[in-house]
Amino acid sequence: MNRELKRVVFVIITMFVALLISTSTIQVLTADSLAQDPRNVRSVYDSYKTQRGSILVDGNPIATSEKSDDSFHYLRAYSSQMYSAITGFFSFYQGATGLESKMNSYLTGKNSTQFFEQVNALLSGNPVTGASIELTIDPVVQKAAWDAMGNLRGAVVAIDPKTGNILAMVSKPGFDANKLAVHNGIISSANYAQLLADKSSPLVNKAISGSLYAPGSVFKLVVASAAFESGQYTPESTLPNPLKFKLPGTNTYVQNSGEGKCGGKATVSIADALRFSCNVPFAQLGIKLGQDAIRAQAEKYGFGQAIEIPLRSTASTYPTGMDEAQTGLSSFGQFDDRVTPLQIAMISAAIANNGTLMKPNLIENVVSANLSSLYAPSPSIFGKPISEATARLVRDMMINAVAHGVSSNGQIPGISVAGKTGTAQNGKGEPYTLWFTGFAPANDPKVAVAVVIEDGGGMGQAGRGNTLAAPIARKVMQAVLRK
Repeated sequence: MNRELKRVVFVIITMFVALLISTSTIQVLTADSLAQDPRNVRSVYDSYKTQRGSILVDGNPIATSEKSDDSFHYLRAYSSQMYSAITGFFSFYQGATGLESKMNSYLTGKNSTQFFEQVNALLSGNPVTGASIELTIDPVVQKAAWDAMGNLRGAVVAIDPKTGNILAMVSKPGFDANKLAVHNGIISSANYAQLLADKSSPLVNKAISGSLYAPGSVFKLVVASAAFESGQYTPESTLPNPLKFKLPGTNTYVQNSGEGKCGGKATVSIADALRFSCNVPFAQLGIKLGQDAIRAQAEKYGFGQAIEIPLRSTASTYPTGMDEAQTGLSSFGQFDDRVTPLQIAMISAAIANNGTLMKPNLIENVVSANLSSLYAPSPSIFGKPISEATARLVRDMMINAVAHGVSSNGQIPGISVAGKTGTAQNGKGEPYTLWFTGFAPANDPKVAVAVVIEDGGGMGQAGRGNTLAAPIARKVMQAVLRK
């Protein structure tokens, strides 16, 4: 009998210990992730009982909680569509996106770092006030990017290459988050349905997510990097320069933009091939390097990784299992290459920073209601995708592409600019995707930028990266340099 009783007692104690461990795990270790989970309806209900923290740019609120006269107590308010891709929205009926979702535990005062505030609130009976999120965004640069894009569809990302801090992140078109934050379910749902039905996808942050883009000729920076890192090539290395190049094992020919020769000689250097953005020599170079070498280089730049800034970006992709023909096409950013503007900005940022890629970051500081800092990320290294020597070689080629090549609309008077344009094809009869990426000043970079324009900028297949994307990038770089 005593033995049986001991067994029962042992089982009961084991169950209590297991219960204690599981509840402690839920309440302490996974509290932040549960609070941020958009499926956590209780979290959404609870969040309206307290004043949600603000999201700030240069000390000024771009998202705030204002007192309301209804049962919700507070109404979320947004200052401008210019920041909609970053803030996302906070809605009782539609949930939360963007930083409203990602930083929800801080904004609601439920993060584990706010434990003592939570205890104080419990003892005093006063609700916790959420923490404020200060962003790295520069309002002058953000507005320059927003205004420069005008009515075009696409995105802009500007990064400080030395720190990784994101100075501007624009996705067009934006949306009015106030229309989703309203406390009328019928109105909120109708506005949400209208935004979902919009073919221009205003709810998608095109700078870091969505269906991604063919990079076109901006991907030549990756191939050039791979070539120089192999030790087998220099900018002066030459490649055959025919009018057109037949892809191995096919009846398909690659031609340069404008269907002309790249410089008019029998051979062309890698430097001139980048300066004039020629597809024929880069297709040949890519086949010689092989897809594995190119993929390895792309992955060092960040391809294949979903990067958290802390918004989670969609991983850019370089295809696998290609034959030589497909490798040739992929070498100038076609076939199944797919990228985010953030990824392209990271490539330029690494080249600008002597081969060291800093981790992109949107958060400058998280400050509690009592003004103590809860989270202030320091600059950190993402990786070293290329050597300093390779960075110098690619930088010099990008300088020539702007100063004496087909990326000329990136020029800023009195400032040396490094850059590369891209004009990506999207299928027979489809409008092109237009690109510019680069940095300035070239010898002491303060900003690296990537601009993408969808739908040919309204010009179909007549649009070019140098015509539409480069002038936008120039205005963004100028906004940084004027400060």
